[in-house]
This record gives sequence, C-alpha cells and structure tokens, in this order.
Amino acid sequence: AQICAPTELIECATAAHHQRPEETGCMSADGRKKRVCNHIDLSWNKGRLALSEQMQSKYFAYKGSFISQPLNSAGFAELVRNVRAAMPDLEVVVDECICEGHKVVTSSTVMGTLATPLFGYSVTDKILAIAAMSVWTLNPAGDIEAEPAPDSDELLGQQLKPSSGLRQTIA
Repeated sequence: AQICAPTELIECATAAHHQRPEETGCMSADGRKKRVCNHIDLSWNKGRLALSEQMQSKYFAYKGSFISQPLNSAGFAELVRNVRAAMPDLEVVVDECICEGHKVVTSSTVMGTLATPLFGYSVTDKILAIAAMSVWTLNPAGDIEAEPAPDSDELLGQQLKPSSGLRQTIA
C-alpha cells in the first residue's frame, strides 16, 4: 500500500524510475516501518545520531513527560547521548511495529542498567526492562517526526523508582 493520493500515483510511477520511493513521497507501509525501526536502532542502540538525524524531518519534535518542551533534532540527539551515557548497556528491542497511513506505532522494550543517575533516579545494578510505546509520524517524503505516547516516559519513571510495584528486573 502506498500513501499517495490517487492523482499522485501517475507522478509517483514516473518518478520511481529515477528516484528512491522515499524521495517520491510514495513509501510503502513496510518501507515506513523499516525506516522507523532503522531510526530507533541507529539512534538509541548504536548512537549514530548524525545518520538518524538524516531520517528526520526539519520539523522533527520529540515529546516526553521528562522534558518540559518538545525537542528538535539537536535536543533529541543530546537526550539520546545522556541516556546512553547513563545506561551504557542500553538496548531497545522493537517488539511490534504497525503502520497505518503516515503513522507508525512501535511497541518496544528498553533494557539496560542505570550506571549513573538519570532524570533524578539513582544508580541500580539491576537490568531494567521497560515497556515503551511510540507513535511516529512520517511526512510524504518519509521523513520522521517522533511522538512518544505520554505514558512511556511516565512508565520509565515508575519503573526506576525503588518503591514501584511496576518495576521489572532481569537477573
């Protein structure tokens, strides 16, 4: 399935001979899902922020409850660097990825050990496994804008609190 309006399909078919699908604005649902998963892997897992930034729209905005206002690409990169520094063994596994129209929804597990304080939470030697859900919006060219679900950051905060019943630990 493509995200083009019917009047754009002829234009997309012609352009497809000379450009990649994301350049024509005709990226398939599988292409959009792959792009989001690659963005997650490049940014959170590998710290390849210059590469992941190339996948972002110039209007990219990251929103979360731990931050007071949406972050642009540079702010998002700084956040990722801070989280990766606090959790050097950080791994984000995308458990499920679905796409409808310009939206991609990911359900992920964020795993790692908190080696330095993060967002006011103390160091722990336990490996944390945290459920996170994000809704990503892609523009017609396939550029990404991330919009984490409001409960994702709140759930992270609850799981990092020593007294929380929601905390999940492994070994």
